[in-house]
Amino acid sequence: MSNKTYKGYRRQAGAALITTLILLTIVTLLAIAAMRSTSFGFIQAGNDQLRERAFVASETGIEQAIAANKFDPNVLTPVTLPTGTAASGDSYAVTVTQVGGAPQGALFGSSWAKFSTYQFQIVSTGTSLRSSTAVHSQGVAVLAPSNPSQTGGTGGL
Repeated sequence: MSNKTYKGYRRQAGAALITTLILLTIVTLLAIAAMRSTSFGFIQAGNDQLRERAFVASETGIEQAIAANKFDPNVLTPVTLPTGTAASGDSYAVTVTQVGGAPQGALFGSSWAKFSTYQFQIVSTGTSLRSSTAVHSQGVAVLAPSNPSQTGGTGGL
């Protein structure tokens, strides 16, 4: 056997270790970035779900306002319905307001002149359990017999 030393190995002493440590650091940084991205994705998905629940709660408020039938043409001040709770546990607040206060007449020269239309606006604010909110408006037209003696329009109840 010969006792020869190779000059090439002496120059590379420790180079593999440094290269491996650099690659390990890069892979670790990529893994940390991927974990952070995933956790932000979960947070964003949760926020979208809460926003959707607030939307559903506000729509439930509009449905409840229509079912409550608080469309009185003689009441010109806003009517606030009691705060309700949707099936998911989220809440809604509803206000019904008569728009303009004066009835809108029907088409001239038709039998519709015997009726008047009153415009109402429903504003519902839905709030999810973690305070995400959604506000929705819905217009409602109420058809009523015409009352020529009412001031401000061609109809009334």
